[in-house]
Amino acid sequence: MDNILSILIFFPALAGLLGFIVDKDSARAYGISVATIEFLLALWLWMIFDGSNGGMQFIEMVPLIADFGISYYLGVDGISLFIVVMATLMVLLGMIGLSIKKDIKNMIISLLFLEMTMVGVFLALDAIIFYLFWELSLVPMLYIIGAWGGPRRVYAAVKFFLYTFFGSLIMLVGMLFLAYLYHDITGVWSFAITDWYALVLPFKYQMWLFIAFFFGFAIKVPMFPFHTWLPYAHGQAPTIGSVILAAVLLKMGTYGFIRFSLPILPDASVEMITPIAILSLIMIVYTAMIAYSQKDMKQVIAYSSVSHMGIIMLGVFAMNAEGISGSIFLMLSHGVVSGALFMLVGVIYDRRHTKMMSEFGGLASVMPKYATIFGIMLMASVGLPLTIGFVGEFLVLLGFYKISPIMTLIAGSTIILGAVYMLSLYKQTFFGPVTNQENHKLKDLDKKEMMSLLPLVAIVVWLGVYPKPILEPIDNSVKHLVAFMDKKAKTQEAKDIIISTTLIREEK
Repeated sequence: MDNILSILIFFPALAGLLGFIVDKDSARAYGISVATIEFLLALWLWMIFDGSNGGMQFIEMVPLIADFGISYYLGVDGISLFIVVMATLMVLLGMIGLSIKKDIKNMIISLLFLEMTMVGVFLALDAIIFYLFWELSLVPMLYIIGAWGGPRRVYAAVKFFLYTFFGSLIMLVGMLFLAYLYHDITGVWSFAITDWYALVLPFKYQMWLFIAFFFGFAIKVPMFPFHTWLPYAHGQAPTIGSVILAAVLLKMGTYGFIRFSLPILPDASVEMITPIAILSLIMIVYTAMIAYSQKDMKQVIAYSSVSHMGIIMLGVFAMNAEGISGSIFLMLSHGVVSGALFMLVGVIYDRRHTKMMSEFGGLASVMPKYATIFGIMLMASVGLPLTIGFVGEFLVLLGFYKISPIMTLIAGSTIILGAVYMLSLYKQTFFGPVTNQENHKLKDLDKKEMMSLLPLVAIVVWLGVYPKPILEPIDNSVKHLVAFMDKKAKTQEAKDIIISTTLIREEK
């Protein structure tokens, strides 16, 4: 299909504009219909995508400001394809399970515009277009948190906006400097990311550019010590806001490192492996401990999210095919599992208007369907074999073992720590007698909630048992990326680290 990437990006936005004339009583059905079409388009893209081709496909390019090399430039590869599919799926399921009654029409419109910006980020191959979608994604999420959030929603929304906007400005400076360097070397202006890949920059320039990109991407992840905005945003956001934030928006940061930092700045990326790994280990261990100390179910999952993003960062900076493929698969895994967990917390909050674990106990006997699905997602979160969470974590640890066995051992503690805080949450909430009389009257999952959760349960089991349909196209694109990084790297240290695992794979 011609221009399928443009259709994927702008169809939700066009539908969002038309949503203003839709009757508020029909807004939910309208939003679900639009999100369903968008998801089907993403599935169609997957069907016609050539998984054996590791390069960019379905490229669209239209010059916008030719004198400065700014173009409407889109493309998709195995790295971005499945993140787009996941983003459209989570928006659809989030709308199906939407429990908000206040201004639901405006919520639907906000979600459709947010979907446009998210898909745009993962398909843009021009830095300016990428940056525009990146920044525009702040607006609907700011509105979603600020309008439908909890008592401290304004504070949480402003903190979220200021943190990410500040990082984005530094990232923009790096992009402008990189475009200037490209002009200085070639004599022409270009903001095409694929053109920047051809640059072989001096190490000092690579380091400065790496730092500029680091601020933009690390705050979005969010990496320690920039993580403090996330628990506030999750804690105050409505359920759908937390679902989209955890499932998709955080992945923009890790995706940015893979799309920009690794291929454009391979020597600087290798040089920064140890500092990034140390920060990632702090994320993994420190936030897991904070998660264990929480009394609020949603805060446990929020800090768990930071901990798992630390594992993803380790995979990205393993600088080999196993680690990077594992990190991308773990982005998908974390998106599905964390999104489902936030939905599940939203279910119990709608019934009791509290998220405190002390208010519950014995829910397994009152809400058996709810307890079963929560248990499955919990096991996937801690990386139980034959669930989606195991595959990505295993590959990440396997890839980073080539860099540092000791750091990998510490990172592996996330499985133990995750089990501790998640099983503690499950024990307090679902086991034992029903001590609170209000909980005796709680209704189990209804049809709408089952429709939004069962597809995620199926994905957790399917991709845990048979990940090949997703992992193979990802791996082909990642091997293409790693080979390019090795060819471009200037220092022997970088070449040794980048190529080591690729050679091992070929020998096997």
